[in-house]
Amino acid sequence: MPILVRNLGVGLDDPEEAVVEQAAARLKVPVDAIRSYAIVRRSLDARKRGKIHFIYQLELELDDTKRHSDLMRRLEACGAVWLEDTSEEPPRRGTEAMSRRPVVVGFGPAGMFAAYRLARFGYRPLVLERGREVRRRHRDIMQRFYREGDFDPTSNLLFGEGGAGTYSDGKLYTRVNDPLGRVVLETFYQHGAQPDILVDARPHIGSDRLPSICTRIRESIEKMGGEIRFECQVDDIRVEGGQLRALHIKSSSPGEDASSGGEWLDVGPTILAIGHSARDTVRMLHERGAAIEAKSFQIGVRIEHPQSMVDRWQYGAAAGHQRLGPAEYHMVAKGAAGEKRDVFSFCMCPGGVILPTNESPGLIATNGASRSQRSNQFGNSGLVLTMDPANMPPGRTRNPALDALDFLEDCERRAFKSTGETYRVPTQRACDFVEDRASDGTLEVSYPLGGQWTQLASILPPAVVAGLRSALPIFDRKFRGFAGSDGIITAPETRASSPVRILRDPETRRSTTVADLYPVGEGAGYAGGIVSAAIDGLRTADALIRRYARP
Repeated sequence: MPILVRNLGVGLDDPEEAVVEQAAARLKVPVDAIRSYAIVRRSLDARKRGKIHFIYQLELELDDTKRHSDLMRRLEACGAVWLEDTSEEPPRRGTEAMSRRPVVVGFGPAGMFAAYRLARFGYRPLVLERGREVRRRHRDIMQRFYREGDFDPTSNLLFGEGGAGTYSDGKLYTRVNDPLGRVVLETFYQHGAQPDILVDARPHIGSDRLPSICTRIRESIEKMGGEIRFECQVDDIRVEGGQLRALHIKSSSPGEDASSGGEWLDVGPTILAIGHSARDTVRMLHERGAAIEAKSFQIGVRIEHPQSMVDRWQYGAAAGHQRLGPAEYHMVAKGAAGEKRDVFSFCMCPGGVILPTNESPGLIATNGASRSQRSNQFGNSGLVLTMDPANMPPGRTRNPALDALDFLEDCERRAFKSTGETYRVPTQRACDFVEDRASDGTLEVSYPLGGQWTQLASILPPAVVAGLRSALPIFDRKFRGFAGSDGIITAPETRASSPVRILRDPETRRSTTVADLYPVGEGAGYAGGIVSAAIDGLRTADALIRRYARP
């Protein structure tokens, strides 16, 4: 039986192999008694700048367990445990007849992994994605949007192959403790990700590598009998007697005749993986009887600094060491200056860029990303606080969930208008934002469409302005210069999480009001990030597999 040894510290200048000697010393066995080993976890401990080191977990087997039988009595004392197999049994196929093959709406992380799971078990899913495949999507973004300033609501950083996850950095860190998390990592690795993601405590793929990985996963689904249709937007559903009967598909292809009106597709079990920005779909689902509710959501800004500055904050004199990558940070200002809401950093992207994340024309929203090498000169992070829809003033619809969508959209529309409707991002120095004064001088920002000095208080809700102005001085006391002239704030950050939850039964995972509709992922309010969304998709695919026989 293998042994897991935890908390093995290795210095920056020590070879990685030293971890084996340390494990042997910890277990009080000769090094040559270790028959085999594998690094299963690696993290960086930079809490003390003068003692920065790596922390390892090592899985190993001894040459003769009986010979070292006294280990059983002292494993716990030396920070090690016997490992038992905790992997899940694959789902057993059900027996209920499935009249039509399953449909997956949306091809972001949740939809992609749901489709991949179904295809592996022979269910030949049909995937409907409103955007385009990665190669065309990339050209639309780089040429049409970034260079020409012409936004395409069909093909952008949110809609298309891989969903928002394709261009959202590829951070695979999650707080969700689920065995299927390992399945997600292994699937990415099998389709081209670096093996480091299997051991790093904060795994990262990179926005430059994710697109080709998404394509390979799609090709695997197709080889296993699945079908992916791009430029197919589900803009309506037919519900009869509380049962989903059909989806209305509108083609978004430029060559398609808009007057054709689309087509109705009769369906059976349908996994709804629409992502957190398909606001038009959420509104349609509400009109057709799908139960939704408002949930807390995050809103704030993005802030970026020179990456060299972040490295000095975290690493001190060790900054620039060849074994240290670009530094990250995570901070929380607890109820800053009497504010009821905590302000915290979110989705930190070392050596990264700030990207536009609007799904409709006339809006500006931001997100962060970094390539696999994280080599950009800036590092950025979201600074957000949590909003409770119950504390928001009533909106136009009198439905808290839909009013929250309107609330965010209004903020994004103000941002677009504030820079002359140019898609430049509203920008302000951190010190000027705190002091409520205009910024001036040379502006350098990683946002691909450029920035424009703007008084951000005119864009953001008052509660967000107050919270950030209280929190930034607190962060500056921890990292000198954080709220100084080198801190460049862009706004708004409104896509950190969905304010809507599409209600589902916790056991069957079906919509509580529309049978055969299975809401999953961030857009349904059940995930936050690539891995948690993928796990949610896998769990729902397994629910279908356990219920139905193959069609």
